[in-house]
Amino acid sequence: MPEKQYLVTPGPTPVPPEVLAATARPMIHHRGPDYRRMLARLFERLPQLWQTANDVLLFTAAGTGAMESAVANTCSPGDRVLVASAGYFGERWAAIASRYGCDVVHLRYAWGETPDAAQIGAKLEEMGGAHAVLLTHSETSTGVVLDLRELAGRVAGSGALILVDAISSLAAVPLETDAWGLDVVVTSSHKALMCPPGLSLVSVSPAALAAAGRATSPRFYLDWETTLKAQRSSPPDSAFSPAISLILGLDVAVDMILGDGLDAAFERHRRLGRACRAGVKAMGLELFSPDEDRAAVVTAIRTPPDLDSSAVVLAMRESSGVTIIGGQGELKGKIVRIGHIGYVDVFDITTALAALEKALADAGAEIERGAATTAALEAYGDGVPVS
Repeated sequence: MPEKQYLVTPGPTPVPPEVLAATARPMIHHRGPDYRRMLARLFERLPQLWQTANDVLLFTAAGTGAMESAVANTCSPGDRVLVASAGYFGERWAAIASRYGCDVVHLRYAWGETPDAAQIGAKLEEMGGAHAVLLTHSETSTGVVLDLRELAGRVAGSGALILVDAISSLAAVPLETDAWGLDVVVTSSHKALMCPPGLSLVSVSPAALAAAGRATSPRFYLDWETTLKAQRSSPPDSAFSPAISLILGLDVAVDMILGDGLDAAFERHRRLGRACRAGVKAMGLELFSPDEDRAAVVTAIRTPPDLDSSAVVLAMRESSGVTIIGGQGELKGKIVRIGHIGYVDVFDITTALAALEKALADAGAEIERGAATTAALEAYGDGVPVS
């Protein structure tokens, strides 16, 4: 195993040294004044990442915990919900809603397709409306990123709550919670927020909070009312024992992101996605994810049909120290995925492309040697401002 390791996955993502240093500080007590002052500062700034005036609730849980909280707090057994899915994590929305007894209408797309706003709107009308529409902004399993603004606009006025999985998209691609009328937007710490895994966050609109006051689904640890009461106390508090060290790191990461500005983050991710796709095409490989600037979270790549992508991933790690990720579910063995969110730069991308090229060549694949890194660097430098 090479001593030098490169992590180029869509989660967990590399963590900046400043954030790691914060997580290694001496332990403090979560009811003490230092911690609660930090929480006050953090809760004041977090809504800027969502571009919202709403509260952002913080849980010590994986991103799936925030997804579960969204369903548990806004839905009652028997509520009809519409889930649009085109991959592994869209399927997770449906599984959570089903587990809570919702009447799930599941609009399934083939993995790799992009859900269509007109079709979802038509389905909603055919159903006679829904209590909630559950969407996956960035489908990490395929690389597809929805046109969430158009889709939310199509749902607007129907009376349905809009619940969004933005676990891999928040702070990576444009997302305007209030302007687009999104009621619940969930994310987690180990994606574009550049922190270790273990924290999940969820923004909640007034309509979502009103629904939570009526919902009868059981919840305790993930109860919004309990969490919100603690966070709105003066100074803010945690409802339960939090992951103190992770939250100290999140405080630093939020400073870093907002210090550069969200527009700079969106531009950087767009250029990284463009660079990765250019390198893949220069190798002669076929993209699985869309070849569009919106697909700035992860690039999914078809491996040659006679090669198991899982073997390619393992070979890259063993021979080059580069960790990417293979396919999930029905795409297992068929694709590899290179993540370019969070604390990643263009040289991480060129390293990953070079390692992929080596692994494929060693396996006997016919690819264009030596072209990927040059194409990636040229594409990265040929950026235009994000609209």
